[in-house]
Amino acid sequence: MRDPGGTLMGEYVIAIDQGTTSTRAMVFDHGGGIVSTGQLEHRQILPRAGWVEHDPIEIWRNTGEVIGQALGKASITRHDIAAIGITNQRETAVVWDRSTGLPVYNAIVWQDTRTQPIVDRLSADGGPGRFAETTGLPLNTYFSGTKLAWILEHVEGARARAEAGELLFGTIDTWLLWNLTGGVSGGVHATDVTNASRTLFMDLETLQWDDEILAAFDVPRAMLPDIRSSSEVYGTAAPSSLLRETPIAGILGDQQAATFGQAAFDAGESKNTYGTGNFLIVNTGEEIVRSDNGLLTTVGYRLGDGPAHYALEGSIAVTGSLVQWVRDNLGLISTAAEIEEIAKTADDNGGAYFVPAFSGLYAPYWRPDARGALVGLTRFVHKGHLARAVLESTAFQTREVLDAVIADTGTPPTELKVDGGMTANDTLLQFQADILGIPVVRPVVAETTALGAAYAAGLATGVWSDLDELRANWKEDRRWEPDIDQAERDRLMRQWRKAVTKTFDWVDEDVS
Repeated sequence: MRDPGGTLMGEYVIAIDQGTTSTRAMVFDHGGGIVSTGQLEHRQILPRAGWVEHDPIEIWRNTGEVIGQALGKASITRHDIAAIGITNQRETAVVWDRSTGLPVYNAIVWQDTRTQPIVDRLSADGGPGRFAETTGLPLNTYFSGTKLAWILEHVEGARARAEAGELLFGTIDTWLLWNLTGGVSGGVHATDVTNASRTLFMDLETLQWDDEILAAFDVPRAMLPDIRSSSEVYGTAAPSSLLRETPIAGILGDQQAATFGQAAFDAGESKNTYGTGNFLIVNTGEEIVRSDNGLLTTVGYRLGDGPAHYALEGSIAVTGSLVQWVRDNLGLISTAAEIEEIAKTADDNGGAYFVPAFSGLYAPYWRPDARGALVGLTRFVHKGHLARAVLESTAFQTREVLDAVIADTGTPPTELKVDGGMTANDTLLQFQADILGIPVVRPVVAETTALGAAYAAGLATGVWSDLDELRANWKEDRRWEPDIDQAERDRLMRQWRKAVTKTFDWVDEDVS
C-alpha cells in the first residue's frame, strides 16, 4: 500500500480504545481482523457517593504501555502502522495546564452525579430542555459541560487561570490527542464532532461551539478544543512516541465508533453496545431528528469535509458495571463470566427484578432522583434467580430504549446488531431476543468500538477506499431467535416497569 506520493505505507491500523475501566490498543488488518491487543485497567476513584473519577496521568501512561504491548504481540513496529485511531469514553472531562501538561483535578467520569446542583440551577430558567433544540441533549449530569463548570467553580484558582488562557479542556480523546502529538511541545488541541456533541456546548446544525450556551455555563471559549471531523489527519505522533511520525487520523466517541465498526453508515441502521453501560444508536442520516421519547439527538460521524450524519441514541448508565458491582462490591462472583453459570441454575428470575439506577436513570426516563432497587423478593428466590435478574436488567432496559426509538421513528427494526464485552454472554443475548421479539445478531468482530476508530483513521489515510469496502468486512457470527410468546413478553415487561417505578423519588436534598 502506497500513499499518493508513492511511499510505501504500513499495512495495519492501530486503534486506541480508552474506556471507562481500561485502555486498549488494538491492531487491525485490512480485513478488519484483530491482529493483537494490549490492555490495562485503571483505578476507579470514588471519593464519595455519586462521585466517579479517573487519574488522567494514569490513563496517559497506560496508553503508551498498551501501544507497546500491542506492537510487541504482533512483532511489528511503527513502520507497519499506517494510521492511529482514537475512541473514548465520551462525556468524561479533563482540565489541564497548557504549559505543564498537568491536570488541575482528576477526570470527572460520565457516571458522576455531583453536578446536579449546576443542572438544577441552569434548569431553573427553561427546564431540563433549555438547550435541547440547539444541542440535542437535556440538561443532565451525564454530559461533560456540567463537569467542566464544576471544576471551574470548585478547584481553587481554576476560573482565574482559565480566564487567563492557562487551562485547556477536553474529553478523553482530546487529552490523548494533545499528549500524543507533543503535549506542551505543540500538542494539537482538538476534538471531533461526535465528542463535541456530548458536551452540551455544540450547535448540531453549525457544528461549532455555541457562545450563548458557553456564557450560561460561564465557560471561557478559549479553553475549548477545535472541532474537527471524525476522519482526517489531525497531526502525527510525537518523536517520543513508539508510533512517532504516524498520522493520527480518526476520532470517534465510543458509541459512535461502535456504530461505525458495525458498518451502520446509513439512515435506519443501528447497533446496541453492551459495555459498562448500554448504548443503542440509530442512524438518521443527514437529518437531525428530535426525540419526543427520551432519546438523545447526537452526531453519528462526519468524514472529512463531507456532511455530518446524525443519530438518535438511547443511553443506559448501568449494565456491564452491574456485573462488576456484584463481583467487586458484593464479592458474590470472582469473574464476570461466572454470572452466566450461576444464572443457568434458574429457569427464570423467580419474580425478582434488579433496577440498577446507581447514577439515576438515563434513557428514556432521565430521572436523577432514582436509585437502585432489588424488588419482588420472596423466600423462594435464590442466587440463580438474582444472577438472572442482574442479566435481565440489561435486556429490559434495552427493550425500553428500543420502544422509544420505534415511537420516534415509526419504524420497528427487524433485527438488532449487538457488540461489546457482554455479548460473550449467550444467556443474556437469548433473553434479549426473547424480550424484544426480534433476532439479535453478533458480528465476528464483537469489539467494534476499536474497529470503528481504526476504520475512520484508515479512510483518511487510504488504507480503505470507501464505505462499501468496510461494509464488505462485516460478517455475522451468531444469531439468537425469540423463544417466548407475546403474552409472556408482555407480562415480564409489565413487572419490569412496575419495578422501575420503585426507584423514583429516592434522592432528597439531604440524600445523595
